[in-house]
Amino acid sequence: MEKQKIYWFCQLFGWTLLIAVEYMAYVLEDGFVADALYLAIANIFLGITLTHLYRLMIRRWNWVRLPFVRLAPRVLLSIFVLALIMTMVNLPFDRLIVPQHLIDEPWPVIGYLLSWGKTMLTWVLSYTVYHYLEQSRNAEIEKILLKTSIRETEAKVLRSQLNPHFVFNALNSIRALVYENPEKAQKGITQLSNLLRNSLLADRRKTVELREEIKTVEDYLALEKVRYEDRLSCNFELDARTLFWQVPPMMLQTLVENAIKHGVSKAVGGGFIEVKSTIVADKLHIIIRNTGVLGDKEASGGFGLANTAQRLELLYGPDATFQIFQEDDNIVCADITIPAQSEGLFRRSEKAKTS
Repeated sequence: MEKQKIYWFCQLFGWTLLIAVEYMAYVLEDGFVADALYLAIANIFLGITLTHLYRLMIRRWNWVRLPFVRLAPRVLLSIFVLALIMTMVNLPFDRLIVPQHLIDEPWPVIGYLLSWGKTMLTWVLSYTVYHYLEQSRNAEIEKILLKTSIRETEAKVLRSQLNPHFVFNALNSIRALVYENPEKAQKGITQLSNLLRNSLLADRRKTVELREEIKTVEDYLALEKVRYEDRLSCNFELDARTLFWQVPPMMLQTLVENAIKHGVSKAVGGGFIEVKSTIVADKLHIIIRNTGVLGDKEASGGFGLANTAQRLELLYGPDATFQIFQEDDNIVCADITIPAQSEGLFRRSEKAKTS
């Protein structure tokens, strides 16, 4: 609505000022003539009407969406038509009102066309260029919004693809407990319920606090430890300042699951899982170490590793990093770096540090 008011103000003020200047020049030269004043007023309304019709036409057929090579001829033709109409209206009246000005003009039509053509060229180019640039800007914004929407959809798909992995392993662990230890089976069902709830929420949330993600990992490892017993040892070293940092939901669980599947489960004497978090240069660093041999990343990690890298890229861009490497002969290390998302996060982290 504000743009509409500005448009009509510019129309009224612009045409009135233009015609008023021309009329005052005529009055200073030839004196006051009532018919000339009436024609000047008529030109104000005629100029506003013609240019407004051009505006309706360009909006009706979306000319500003056309490529330049198709837009330019239409604009030039419109300028000629507008100038021609103004000439056809003004020239006959000027022959009656100020015939002395046309005596020395061999081709008055050409002169009028050029004069009104310059006026229409100024108006049409100003309006068209403004809306052409505005349309280009809106198109860029739409592309950005579409790209953001696509990235969000991709992120949701990636999160949803995590669910079958931990559900399958958790159910197998609980099944083994049902007859051997019903009490542990009940506890296992509670832990599985927590995992399922977090999995469902993962489809709705972009990030969760690290402490919540760690609780999910602990529930998962508790279920896996039922299967591996003493063959699996777990250790957590968490900096209190990191517990409130935002991380992708189910990301650590996927990496821990991958570490057990391709590392600990293949080791004859079992192995260990170690999760460590710290803050370095205002960035969260998470390190997951486990028993295993990395080998071919596609074969020993596959979807989980590619998923983690892609999710970090979608959420944080190039500021987040993920790498996995062979730290020692029988130790694989996954290193994740996540940037802070807000100052509030730092304040909560510092609060956790001092508490």
